[in-house]
Amino acid sequence: MPTAGLTAATGERLGAGEMVLLLPHIQVLRRLLVAAKRKSLQVVYAKTDVAAGSKGITAFIIEKGMPGFSTAQKLDKLGMRGSDTCELVFENCFVPQENILGKEGKGVYVMMSGLDLERLVLAAGPVGLMQACLDVVCPYVRQREQFGRPIGEFQFIQGKLADMYTSLQSSRSFVYSVARDCDNGKVDRKDCAGVILFAAERATQVALQAIQCLGGNGYINEYPTGRLLRDAKLFEIGAGTSEIRRMIIGRELFKED
Repeated sequence: MPTAGLTAATGERLGAGEMVLLLPHIQVLRRLLVAAKRKSLQVVYAKTDVAAGSKGITAFIIEKGMPGFSTAQKLDKLGMRGSDTCELVFENCFVPQENILGKEGKGVYVMMSGLDLERLVLAAGPVGLMQACLDVVCPYVRQREQFGRPIGEFQFIQGKLADMYTSLQSSRSFVYSVARDCDNGKVDRKDCAGVILFAAERATQVALQAIQCLGGNGYINEYPTGRLLRDAKLFEIGAGTSEIRRMIIGRELFKED
């Protein structure tokens, strides 16, 4: 369902205590929901008042086995293939009043209240991927020999190692700094967007450099560098794309005195 990126479904009230999530027959809400097949609970955001715009969106807790709700096949993703990501299918799914998360019409607030911290937490993923790239490349360039010596002695390879290392360390320091501020109650939206923007894009580049250092072997699935690249790309998309993160940072800076 191409139009179901952030706007989930349509909700209608049946009475004082019951809502129904309506989607046309056999259409699905398609989102990157990790482990959706195994989770007993899902949070879904639905328009309960179409005329109210963003103020008419409500958050619902959807329980496994609820009539009208099911999960479809596991999606065949480019990367992060170890996680079960699937489509959610709603066919006249009836939701009781007590399954509203927060208040009716406050779904955007529920979603946004945790999004800054979600971006910060997710930023640790690219840091781990960059470390994994170095863990693969450093032993390889010590063992792989050309012209009678390890390729790690060549300046071109050393330059790539330096770029990978500085990308890792700067991203790690950025993550730790923002996390420290958040622990102290100083949650800054532009910093949370900035840290995942920076770390995610660096991770993709570091993974590409890792493939380059391994040469032809980097292009073979026997080595993990291809998987690391595919996994890294997700972090430029999930929890708001890189373009959205840049927009948030620019908007927050524009609002400041």
